[in-house]
Amino acid sequence: QVQLAESGGGSVPAGGSLRLSCEVSGDTALNKYMGWFRRAPGKEREAVATISVRGGITVYPDSVKGRFTISQDKAQNTVYLEMNNLKPEDTAMYYCAAKVDWNGHPLDGLYYSYWGQGTLVTVSS
Repeated sequence: QVQLAESGGGSVPAGGSLRLSCEVSGDTALNKYMGWFRRAPGKEREAVATISVRGGITVYPDSVKGRFTISQDKAQNTVYLEMNNLKPEDTAMYYCAAKVDWNGHPLDGLYYSYWGQGTLVTVSS
């Protein structure tokens, strides 16, 4: 079992920045990828970043590439999402997730087994 706890959400004006944190506990050795996802009201869940736990390889969708950065601190068992130049369309609940196998694409949330409760990000225009 893996437990995930997000923090760092809040309200910012457009163009602002936020850093989200995800504390990872439990059987952390199981994790192959860590990912950040978001769900905006009335929209499908969307992947925003993923990182391979062992190699630190990152993948981003085009919608956030160049603005969002995922990183990890293995000593602290924490994954971060640095978000810059935020836009109103980035408003969503943001979730941290853990992928414990090598199946499927790392940006596909269907292949993630563990999820946090989420942290809300609101960007005003």
